[in-house]
Amino acid sequence: MAYPRWVMILAILLVTASAAHAATQNDTYIAGYATGVLKHQLMLDIPAMTVQDGVIILPADSLGTADQTKVMQMLLAIPGVNAVRVSETASQLPMVNTSPQPIKQLSDTAAATTTYPTLLPTGLLPSGHLFKPLLADPRWAHFSAAYRHFLNDNFDGRSIASVSFGETIPIYRKNFGQSIAQWEVGLQAGVFSDFNLNASSSDLVNSDFIASVYSSIRAKQFSAFGRIYHQSSHLGDEFLLRKENASFDRVNLSYEGMDLRLSYEFPYGVRLYGGGGGLFHKQPSALKVWMVQYGAEFRSPWRLDFASMRPILAADFKNFQENNWSTDISARAGVEFENFQVLGRKLQVLVEYFDGHSASGQFFKNKVEYIGVGIHYHF
Repeated sequence: MAYPRWVMILAILLVTASAAHAATQNDTYIAGYATGVLKHQLMLDIPAMTVQDGVIILPADSLGTADQTKVMQMLLAIPGVNAVRVSETASQLPMVNTSPQPIKQLSDTAAATTTYPTLLPTGLLPSGHLFKPLLADPRWAHFSAAYRHFLNDNFDGRSIASVSFGETIPIYRKNFGQSIAQWEVGLQAGVFSDFNLNASSSDLVNSDFIASVYSSIRAKQFSAFGRIYHQSSHLGDEFLLRKENASFDRVNLSYEGMDLRLSYEFPYGVRLYGGGGGLFHKQPSALKVWMVQYGAEFRSPWRLDFASMRPILAADFKNFQENNWSTDISARAGVEFENFQVLGRKLQVLVEYFDGHSASGQFFKNKVEYIGVGIHYHF
């Protein structure tokens, strides 16, 4: 019946709208609380302070001789604060009314030309992440659903539904001494599955399972993410039944590996990253070890106000020794909706293009090319 489906859709929309309203109310509370803390404990009056989605933004030249790290740590202790940032272009910040009135947001001009030193909550199970997700990486753990049309016959069918379930969970975070540089350790895990929509029962083709322990650091606009991980790949039962009398060569693909990625965020929403890694304890044992990864992202600082969304562009490149260092290209472009959030994750709608060796484990030797469209939830 269509009725329950529409009820579910309506419930999701109501929850999303309620969350957006609650966020606005919470920002008003935080602004008033922060103003009081600064005035009574540090004798600071900062009328240009802004609060958006639980993030306090302070103009750097308003702090005077005050200890910047101490101020940020004090504000971070306020209930509901997700992060504290210091703006280097205070003259471009709009004035904000810290009384119980709608809070003005950082202007797009200021956001475009500003990079922010950021301080996130510390301790056990903190909110936020020091290393931002790689938007075009086909194997970055997050929640997504996509339709992909393959342009060749090197996969099982040409109409493929791909879904992923995963998360990056910080377990513990701490500052480096009295600085605003921070480090964290945590867990990252994800499941990535492909379904053949051309098959009579939309057969599960391949599932990759990835689990890792990671550590990351952030110092202003520089961040790094290193991990030790396990990956195993499995074929679907229906797929195996269809291939029972065929010559498909199943591989027992399972390995552990280590990798490291470095990232730097520039003004105007530009980010560059790069890194590499290697495998150990691998099956098949003949798998070659090394790989490199690099890419670029653009998260527009200019918001499309009619829909509260921002354009996004991302490109990810990988070269594997196993594939003679040929380049796998993954590109995605679309928009991020600021008002559609679930558990702090923002909804992204992205079109995508891939050309290279398949990221689906059992098909890693196959050269594929596809276009697609998907929805993604990233922090």
